[in-house]
Amino acid sequence: MDNSGREGLVLRPCHGSQEWPVLVRIWRTAVEATHHFLTVDDIDYYEHRVASEYLGAVELTVAESDGVSVGFSGVAAGKLEMLFVDRAHHGHGAGSALLSKALARIPGLLVDVNEQNPQALAFYRRHGFVVLDRSDTDADGRPFPILHLGRRG
Repeated sequence: MDNSGREGLVLRPCHGSQEWPVLVRIWRTAVEATHHFLTVDDIDYYEHRVASEYLGAVELTVAESDGVSVGFSGVAAGKLEMLFVDRAHHGHGAGSALLSKALARIPGLLVDVNEQNPQALAFYRRHGFVVLDRSDTDADGRPFPILHLGRRG
C-alpha cells in the first residue's frame, strides 16, 4: 500500500473486478455532482460502459480514507483515462493524491476533460495542466466537447 501523505488517506491497487461495483458507485456520485450537462439517460449509458468496458481497460488505483474507498483513477498508455472522487469527499485531497501518484509514474501524463465540466478543468489547471487541443465531440461522437490537456515544460 502507498500512503499518500494525507492524514488517513491510502492509495492502493484495485483488488480486481469484485471491487468494480464500488468504483461504479463512486463514479456515479462524482458524475452527478459535476457533469450537469448530462441527462439521466446519458449517465445511465456511460455507467454501463464504465462497468462493462472502461474499468477493465485501465490500471486502477483506489483512494481509501479510514478504510473506505472514496475515489479512484485509471491510467493506460500514458494517459489518465479516469479520475473520480465520491462527491461527499470532494475537496479533501483524494483527487490530488491520485493525480500526484499518476504524475510520479508518468511525468508526461495526458488527460481529457469534458469542456462542460469547469470544476475538472480548474482542478487540472491548478496542477499545471494546460489545454493542448480540443475535439467537438467525445470519443463516441456524442456532442460533448473534449479538452485535451497536458503539462508544458
